[in-house]
Amino acid sequence: MDGNKDVAAIILAAGEGTRMKSNIAKVLHKVCGKTMIRRVVETVSKIEPSRFVVVVGHQAESVKAELEGEPVEFAVQARRLGTAHAVLSTGPILKGFDGVIIVLNGDTPLLRAETLSGLIDHHVEQDAVVTVLTAVLDDPTGYGRIVRDTNGSLMKIIEEKDASEDEKKISEINSGIFCFDGGEMFEALRKVDRKNAQGEYYLTDVVGILKGEGKMVSAFRSDQKDEILGINTLDQLREAERLMHCG
Repeated sequence: MDGNKDVAAIILAAGEGTRMKSNIAKVLHKVCGKTMIRRVVETVSKIEPSRFVVVVGHQAESVKAELEGEPVEFAVQARRLGTAHAVLSTGPILKGFDGVIIVLNGDTPLLRAETLSGLIDHHVEQDAVVTVLTAVLDDPTGYGRIVRDTNGSLMKIIEEKDASEDEKKISEINSGIFCFDGGEMFEALRKVDRKNAQGEYYLTDVVGILKGEGKMVSAFRSDQKDEILGINTLDQLREAERLMHCG
């Protein structure tokens, strides 16, 4: 990984995970004997971020207790108003940070540190203000789609609930893992609105906002599709355990 730029990491772990049909916060479910959030924190720790923030909300105290002793700081998203709102809650902690900020979800236990390092390297090499990690899936159902122009350049990310029928046919998806230029991220987040099907502040909208301002936005495609599996249901949890060879 390129060591020229300071790196901060933000893990989003505030959601309830209602589709798990459980009283336990989603990120506290165990995959092969270890909670999802601990697995993700351990993976991110391998890239040695200088600042490391976990955004908590639902069952915040339980998530904090699970990570006791880990080198992380906590930001609280008191109201769950979307992913952009969650990242914005880290503002008081990361104020003035102008290195690379990596943002990811706490429900991706299969993710490898090598993939994060590759994403950061690509982001720095492209001199981008935002880079999204993508993958091509046989069945992209449930994921935001990567919209490119006729030259293949990234234009925007469209969430499935807001996608047209043509956009839903796109097989390249958003993994939910991003690299940002710290100096640009918070300013762009404040421009995000809630004019979408879910009435939420989408982090994905930042790509279109920055692109519209003529800034460099980039996509880094992973060929390790299993790594970006987000766990939203018990079936997906069992699939993750199968892929880790313990289920």
